[in-house]
Order: sequence, then C-alpha cells, then structure tokens
Amino acid sequence: MDGWRERFGNGLKGLAMAGKNNPWGGAGGGDESGDGGASGDGNPGGGSGGSGGDGPRNPWLPGGGEPGKRRSASIEDIFKNRGPEGPRRAGGGGGGGPTFRLPERPDGKSWVPIIVSGVALVWVAVTSFHFVQPGEEAVVTWFGGKYSHALESGTNITAPWPIHLVEKENVTQIRSEEVPGTNTEKLILTGDQNLVDLSYLIRWNISDLALYKYQLNDPRNALLEIGEAAMRAAVARQKLDDVLTGAGRAEIEQDVRTAMQARLDAYRSGISVQGIEINKVDPPSRVEEAFKDVSSAQQDADAAINRSRAVAQQTLARAQGDASEFNDIYEEYKMAPEVTRRRLYYETMEQILSKTDKTIVESGNVTPYLPLPELKRRAQQAPQPQQGE
Repeated sequence: MDGWRERFGNGLKGLAMAGKNNPWGGAGGGDESGDGGASGDGNPGGGSGGSGGDGPRNPWLPGGGEPGKRRSASIEDIFKNRGPEGPRRAGGGGGGGPTFRLPERPDGKSWVPIIVSGVALVWVAVTSFHFVQPGEEAVVTWFGGKYSHALESGTNITAPWPIHLVEKENVTQIRSEEVPGTNTEKLILTGDQNLVDLSYLIRWNISDLALYKYQLNDPRNALLEIGEAAMRAAVARQKLDDVLTGAGRAEIEQDVRTAMQARLDAYRSGISVQGIEINKVDPPSRVEEAFKDVSSAQQDADAAINRSRAVAQQTLARAQGDASEFNDIYEEYKMAPEVTRRRLYYETMEQILSKTDKTIVESGNVTPYLPLPELKRRAQQAPQPQQGE
C-alpha cells in the first residue's frame, strides 16, 4: 500500500513538473509554485510570447524571441486579414490591403440607398405597366404558373415581375394549318368504299385567350385531330365521283367546319374555326393510272350519252314540227282542197328538181329544164384560170 502511494505521488509530481514546459504553461523562468511571474507589462502569462511570462499562452503563437524584434505573422493574423469581412483597416491591428469604397454624398452618407431605390423604381415601372395593342389580349399569371386574370386592349397595371407574368397574343390574326402537309399522302375512305388522297386547309383564330392557354394541354394538336376526324366523317358520306369532280366539296367543307366548331366549343378550347378549304383530291398514287383510265372512259361514255340525247331531242322536235305543219295543211285542205293540192304538188316538185340535173321530156314537145342551182354550184367548183395562161 505504501508503494502504491509513493508511485501515485511521483506521478503527480511529474505532471506538475511537466506543466511548466507544456504549450499552455509559462515559457520558463517562473517558480514551481505556479504564481507565474508577471511580465514587464504586468500581463500574466508572458504577454505576447515573451520570454518572461509564466501564465498560459496561445500554442499557435511562435515562441518567445528577442525583445523588440518583429515576429512572423501568426495564424490568427492570417485568418483575421483573410476573413469574410476582408482585410482590417488601418488602426484595427495588422496591416490591411487595398480596399474599395463607394463615393459618398456631400452630407457624408452613402449613395447605395439612392441607387437601390432608383433601380427598384425603374424595375417596378417597366414590369408593372403593360400596353395591349388593339386586336390583342393578355393573360396574367402568378409567378408564371397559376392563372390570375386577363387584360383588355389599352394600358393595364399589374404587380411587378416576377409576381405577375404577362403573356400577350394577337387574337384577330387568322392562322392556317395545312393537313397533311406538303409531299404527304392522306388516304380517306369515301361512301362507296374507295380511297382518295385528300389535303385541306384549316383557317382559325383565338376566340378566348385564357381558355386557349390553360384549358387544353396542346390546343393546336387538338385542332388537327378534331379536323381529321370531322373530314373523314364528311367524306364517308359522299361518293367517289362527287368528291373527285368537286360536286360535293362545298358540302364537305361546310359539314367539317360545323362539326369542328361544335367539338371545340364542347372542349372549351378558345378556338374559332373560320373556314375549311379542300386543296387537292386525287386517287392513291399506286392506282392513279387506273383511275385516269376509268375517268377517261367515264367521260367518253358521258359524251356519247349527251350526243344521243341531242339527236333524240332534234328528232323529236322535227317530228313535232312536221305534225304541227300537217295539222295546219289539213285545216287549209278542208277549206280549199284544189288549191292545197296544187301547192303541195309544186312544193314537192321544187324539192325534188332542186337536187337533180336531168332533162324532162314531155310528149309532143321538148321542154328543157335547167337546174340553175346545180349549174351555179359546178361553176363555183370549177378551177379558175391563172393569169398569164
């Protein structure tokens, strides 16, 4: 037991002896009692790392040096000069680097508040006043997301950006969508189970900007899809000949426009369809030659039918005229039979003799008959003698 106490006491004594040379102890020169001799300036612990202090010192400061000799920069000085507040100004301890300071007003105050206020006023003026042109509409959203309200034509005031974000759009401009586009084939089935390659133009404008912007996810794509469905339904009610020849195009265009507008209004799309125009209706490219042959044969058949109808109408008109003439002659014959017979005889002989070049010989005397119309015709057909022969 006595040996253990002796070893414990020696350990405490060793710690006490080492305390004088530890980094937080005095730099030497003091007594063992720990009173710590004061330095010449009366600061405990030897002040700034001098050789005479016994009190605790900063372990990061360099050891004591010669009095009056400038020591190297400590880590505290480095962090103080390179801290977030920048180099310390003169008079605050330690050397400071060059600093930048804004010019001051005559009264000694800073220009920063005035500059900030001016920028804020300009920002509010530029982003809060909005002029909407005639024919335009504008919608306002909160932070570019949720819909707030709409703006009419004229000068309007809103909260500054980014609180209110304003989007303008020309709602009177007529937009056009060509379906299916250039060099693209769109086959549509007709009512008599034939295919046609059809392209058309959709003319539309915006009727309600708020609905157009926020009701449908993609209003333009919805317009094209609704237009194609309406066109297929309208063409399916027409025959191939009506679609190709243009007889049913006006009806198709009107039906498509009516069906599209009804569907767009049901979706509350904010779109107004101004018109549908069919640009091209052709047979499919793979059977185009066969369609042309069929069309040519159909045209020839129609032409023959038209000629037959014309001949029939002429024959019927001539027969009706002959019948009417006969009725008139019959009425005259009943009133004067002899005179009517002679007149009919003379008219008949005139028609016959006008077409012959024969000579009529009567019994007893020879009466020459000169077919004057025939002689005149032959004289006109005879070659004329050239001059100088």
